[in-house]
Amino acid sequence: MLHFSCDRCGKGLLLDEDVRYEVTIEVKSGYDPLEITREDLQKDFSAEIAVLLKQMKKKGKQALEDGVYKIFKFDLCLQCQKEFIKNPLPVKSKQELPERSGFRNGQ
Repeated sequence: MLHFSCDRCGKGLLLDEDVRYEVTIEVKSGYDPLEITREDLQKDFSAEIAVLLKQMKKKGKQALEDGVYKIFKFDLCLQCQKEFIKNPLPVKSKQELPERSGFRNGQ
């Protein structure tokens, strides 16, 4: 039998609680389409590609992957699920918020 515990408070799930909640957080680099010009298509990018490959060799595989995509999965009890729903991205104080802060719910 699998044993689950709340990743936030450590409470046993399915033993101490009737239900468990799964939270999946997916962090990925944003994609903004580029405008490609005729000059771009005619340009030789060999030197730029060589520089990028040299930089990539200095980093480990995991660091490169984490820079593009990372997924986290957590199990929560009912109480921790309620607290997470209220404030999924806790900030210590309003002073720490960037001037223009946004939250795109469900996107």
